[in-house]
Amino acid sequence: KQRTLLQISTENSFHQGSTMPIIAGIDGCPSGWLCLTKDTSSGVVQARILADIGELLVFDPLPAVMLIDVPIGMTESGPRSCDLAARAVLKRPRASSVFPAPVRAMLTANTYGEACAIGVQTDGRKPSKQLWNILPKIREVDAFLRSLDAHPGWLREVHPEVSFCLWNGNKAMSHSKKSVAGRAEREALVVSQYGAAYPLAQSTLPRGKYRNDDLLDAFAALWSAERVVAGHALTLPGVPPIDSCGLPMEIVA
Repeated sequence: KQRTLLQISTENSFHQGSTMPIIAGIDGCPSGWLCLTKDTSSGVVQARILADIGELLVFDPLPAVMLIDVPIGMTESGPRSCDLAARAVLKRPRASSVFPAPVRAMLTANTYGEACAIGVQTDGRKPSKQLWNILPKIREVDAFLRSLDAHPGWLREVHPEVSFCLWNGNKAMSHSKKSVAGRAEREALVVSQYGAAYPLAQSTLPRGKYRNDDLLDAFAALWSAERVVAGHALTLPGVPPIDSCGLPMEIVA
């Protein structure tokens, strides 16, 4: 499967129009990764839990475009321009949902104390506990991408709150996704676009392996993946910088 991956070119997978691609939206969940795929020819949406991100390589056919809610590409120091741009799009209070990505050296930390020491030394700031809690997933995706000589556009970073904002007519969600009202306003968007695919995913995914906000975020990522295929996606910033490992520092929506 790795050989197949190396042959992917997202520039010609869908722009030449010979076949309609499979696309995917992915969000982290307690048991791994919640992955939604859509066959853009049939419109069929499927939901599954991946134990690790490397399971993407067993998909047949491989999705042509995949958006994942995890930082990809990290600075050596200082904030990423994509995070600053995303906060500017969302404005208060939703801007706080875009927390600073780690500096690259922080991926070597084994404890929160080590991460704090690295952050202070390289960047003058400590990571939040929220960031520390997802650092293993950031490390996992970073290692996966760096192990592959893949087309850089195959797996790209998305931020669901930015996607929901654009989906909602450029108006950020009014409520936190953890609240009852926040769930309702996000569900309204998902159901308006994907209909029965949402309750079907709820009924087929294994209980206890994911949170419902993980599923809603994966649908937001899938919605943005459709925009990539259609050529309508927003990239923050417009010309993404590349990090020291060759990974783009961007947020796609």
